[in-house]
Amino acid sequence: MNTNILTISQLNFYVKSLMESDSNLRSIYLRGEISNLTDHYRSGHIYLTLKDDKCAIRAVMFAGNARLLKFRPQDGMTVLVRGRVSLYDVTGTYQFYIEDMQPDGIGALNLAFEQLKKKLLAEGIFDEAHKKPLPSLPKRIGVITSPTGAALQDICRILKRRYPMGEIILCPVLVQGENAASQLTEAVKRFNYIKCADVIIIGRGGGSIEDLWAFNDEALARAIYDSEIPVVSAVGHETDFTICDFAADIRASTPSAGAELVSPDSETLKSSILYNQRYMRELVLKRLVDERKRLDGVAGSKALRSPMEVINYRKLRLDMITSQMRSSYSSFLAQQAQRFTGMSAKLDTLSPLKVIARGYSIALNHRGAVIKTKNDVNINDEINVIVKDGILSCNVHDIRGDDDEKEA
Repeated sequence: MNTNILTISQLNFYVKSLMESDSNLRSIYLRGEISNLTDHYRSGHIYLTLKDDKCAIRAVMFAGNARLLKFRPQDGMTVLVRGRVSLYDVTGTYQFYIEDMQPDGIGALNLAFEQLKKKLLAEGIFDEAHKKPLPSLPKRIGVITSPTGAALQDICRILKRRYPMGEIILCPVLVQGENAASQLTEAVKRFNYIKCADVIIIGRGGGSIEDLWAFNDEALARAIYDSEIPVVSAVGHETDFTICDFAADIRASTPSAGAELVSPDSETLKSSILYNQRYMRELVLKRLVDERKRLDGVAGSKALRSPMEVINYRKLRLDMITSQMRSSYSSFLAQQAQRFTGMSAKLDTLSPLKVIARGYSIALNHRGAVIKTKNDVNINDEINVIVKDGILSCNVHDIRGDDDEKEA
């Protein structure tokens, strides 16, 4: 019986040692499709499975290498990876340790650019409705670029030629390299915090996608979107496009074009001012001529030449209007008096006193209401009878109706 019994740990450690000592397994390039991808945001490690049409292998990319990726790996993506084969002895799992990863068929930077562009587009960072108009006459023009680059010289040359009254405020930054993106982002925020510019030009000269990569930063795009100051992106050449271009309020094909966009041409302004000056002078002269004619007309009027004649005419008009008012008022009073007399005659005809004068009387109960029927009084009620020449106070001793008279 073989007494050389190994523990699981010893076996796994031995197999792991064999794999790691094999030089053929230390640096291997693989092409495969990603599946079962898990991105641990806290640790930064990426766990996935690489597969082809027949087989699969577990793989891991540790945080130190994962942070260097320019794109975001996704399930279904075919990639080229470089790494080593080893054994994870805790579980006895044979797996591939990825040190570098590139998308297959497209560059990592191009893929990262498209991924970020798609993400920010979905969030509305590039919406035209959010774009701010450029000021027509900016007093201060902020420039974010390298202090030693040709882009700054081009911008200053154009601004001094076209718009010398505009003040240039430079915020010097790196435009290439590891810290460039953070400096660009901070510069945009600083201009907005201090509010020392009416418009901002951010850019640099042309270069490869790697040279321009700082302008494809997500934080920079969001800072430009949040900027209260209009931002002109002037990065590279006509054919160069960056995330910064899409997020900015307007894109310029070159730094020189950016300077032209923010600056009105001083010669054009001068011509416009001279034209407006001539136009205003013509308006003033025409107004003076019109007012002179008006003044001459007033000076030649009868009111100034013969004021007493005008006053006498006005008096005559006043007397005539007064006479008309008196006549109209007298006629109105006469009409109202005649109307009143007619109404009084009608009322007199209908007056109950007239009826009483003809021998009739009116009986009133103790409440002063007219007694119309026998039902309005009771036996022993005190009533008043109005006759032609006075009032009779009476007491009701008997009440009879028409039927009672017939029976009698």
